[in-house]
Amino acid sequence: MKANEVSKLTGLSISTLRFYERKQLIPEQFISRDENNYRVYDEEVVTYLQDVRTLLTVGFTVQEIIVLISESSDIEKKVLVTEKIIYIQELEAKLEASKTFLTNVLEGKANFQTRCNYEH
Repeated sequence: MKANEVSKLTGLSISTLRFYERKQLIPEQFISRDENNYRVYDEEVVTYLQDVRTLLTVGFTVQEIIVLISESSDIEKKVLVTEKIIYIQELEAKLEASKTFLTNVLEGKANFQTRCNYEH
């Protein structure tokens, strides 16, 4: 499939696809060239790029993702993934505490000056 189709299916712009290629974030196995030298992407690249987006969303950097897809040691990869899991767990705890606080604000149980709980 051509870049524009990959772009539509993944929600990534063509310039982002090119950036990922330059950074070698898209493995060569997913890209070939046709007789006119246009890039042709394997259909599996869509799932792969969705996974990349997920990794970016949870805080992986492009460089860290490159390590994950490289021939780096399994130990290095495991450390990276474990660190992100810990980060997500810490973020979940902070979000839960924030949610509890805001619920208390709404219910008038927080020591916070607001009119959220004011009823006419």
